[in-house]
Amino acid sequence: MQRIGLISDTHGLLRQEALDALQGSDLIIHAGDVGGPGIIDRLRGVAPVVAVRGNVDTGSWASDWPASAVVDAGSVKIYVVHNIDDLDVNPAAEGFHIVVSGHSHKPGRTERAGVLYVNPGSAGPRRFKLPISLARLNLREQPWNVEFIEL
Repeated sequence: MQRIGLISDTHGLLRQEALDALQGSDLIIHAGDVGGPGIIDRLRGVAPVVAVRGNVDTGSWASDWPASAVVDAGSVKIYVVHNIDDLDVNPAAEGFHIVVSGHSHKPGRTERAGVLYVNPGSAGPRRFKLPISLARLNLREQPWNVEFIEL
């Protein structure tokens, strides 16, 4: 598992450009606010999906989704949560290498205490003047390459 597609905050809208940008992913992580039951099924047509529940995912279709998830990508351990403010672990102390979150709709990459934090931004309906984006994470090289794609 070397190429991971990161997407969040689709809010019920999955653009064809997003599906195209995720092609070639070994895994797709959806960091919540999916917004509808068909989104994950469409993403699964591209690659296996790990999804967490966001604050708008309140329907019965999302009731089985976890609030957070752990992804083991070879030797890389990834923690997924929708809202970074709901992070309930110390990622560095727990051995996580990467934390993926959404919620803010702002794409970004930061590093703290040796842990890479990535927010792919929002791939759903435009909000304010924020970009419509997703990200691709390449674990084949160190430091890990995060490529943000504006849709």
